[in-house]
Amino acid sequence: MRQTLAIYDMDKTVTRRPTYGLFLVHALRRVAPWRILLAPALLGTGLLYLAGRIDRARLKEINFRLLIGPVPPERLEPVVASFAERQLASNIMEGARRRIAEDKAAGRRLVLATASYRLYAAAIAERLGFDDVIATDTLPDEKGRIVARIDGRNCYGAAKLDMIEAWLQREGLEREALHIRFYSDHISDAPVHHWSDEAFATNADERLIRLAEAQGWEVLDWRDRRRLAPPR
Repeated sequence: MRQTLAIYDMDKTVTRRPTYGLFLVHALRRVAPWRILLAPALLGTGLLYLAGRIDRARLKEINFRLLIGPVPPERLEPVVASFAERQLASNIMEGARRRIAEDKAAGRRLVLATASYRLYAAAIAERLGFDDVIATDTLPDEKGRIVARIDGRNCYGAAKLDMIEAWLQREGLEREALHIRFYSDHISDAPVHHWSDEAFATNADERLIRLAEAQGWEVLDWRDRRRLAPPR
């Protein structure tokens, strides 16, 4: 009998809203409130990204440095914990909670595969009952502080599939011996959708829905539009 895995994207698949901006604001208030003065520079980094001068990975690194800066791990740990608790209280879709519970009850190994930084994604995953996390890792600076400098690759697009396959190898899992479900909202995850045994276009936009219909993938929608108002 093949081992079964259920792999979930996080932002807008499990969570109602993307988490990185929320994390930056949460950490800014608790680590270095004065850095709000640097917020106008985010417009510049956004324009550089839109112009193709920097990629998503570099954008994430720069914005972290601007709003949070180098921070000792012990100082960030309670911030990460309080952020994860806040996400569980207000930013997890009920449909996602139910499906995660169903997959766990069915004996599937739960894996979160996200472009978000592991430094906070792992805390959210642990609280939701995930067994493993594949995420964007970080390297410390020369003083051991967290600066969100990406270690390896940003876990996004084709890189996510590569990182999942590398994780399988590290875990000693052979692809042919597995049955894999995959849930994601975004077209950038199409390589993993194609690679999985059961693909779910979850809370998807029109592009992914069209692809799902063409490929015969199931379309799920866990969004509760009554609760999509911006956070206070």
